[in-house]
Amino acid sequence: MAEIKEFVVNDRRKFTAEGDARPDAPPSEPKAPRPESLLPQDDSSARLVDTPQPAQKGPQAVPDLPPADTTQEPEPPALTAEQTAAADKAYTATVDRLDTAIRAANPGMEPIPTMSFERVVQSVYMQGIMQLGVAAAPGQQPQVDLLGARQTIDMVAVLAEKTAGNLSDAEDKLMQSALFELRMAFLEVTQAIARQAQQRQPQPGQPGFPPPPGGGPSIVR
Repeated sequence: MAEIKEFVVNDRRKFTAEGDARPDAPPSEPKAPRPESLLPQDDSSARLVDTPQPAQKGPQAVPDLPPADTTQEPEPPALTAEQTAAADKAYTATVDRLDTAIRAANPGMEPIPTMSFERVVQSVYMQGIMQLGVAAAPGQQPQVDLLGARQTIDMVAVLAEKTAGNLSDAEDKLMQSALFELRMAFLEVTQAIARQAQQRQPQPGQPGFPPPPGGGPSIVR
């Protein structure tokens, strides 16, 4: 049978039951220093050494855009008197050669009449009449071009405005008559088109015409 050795129980409590320090308590053992990496550090040193903070996102800089080009296109240089005279001379010489060739190829042909203000007005007037469908070229069906006719009428109005006070009585009368007739023809054509469109719509009592609300008669304006 093994021998039981005597053992001693040591009370290692530092304080009594009343909370007072015991005089025979063993001295406290010094604590081992904590590793430097585990010691608390100041916020500033931690940001500078250990854990760098992510860069804060500020307002993004808007790239500089090139300035808007507000400059207008330069006007063409004014023609000199020599340039104008040279162009006129070259044009006249070319026209003379063309007329000579045409007369040689067509001996019985009448000479081409020279251009005048009356012929300009008549040419624009006939263009507007053809665009309104009142007349057509030989062998062609009349076609209505309201937008083109409107521009032609406005062109005649511009001519009348810009030439006011610089025309003879006959020229002014021709201009005003052409403008009046074109405008009246434009009104007649547009009204005729409106009447045709209205006639294509179903009338009361015809198939496809919706019954009036409430079952009573209605006025169509």
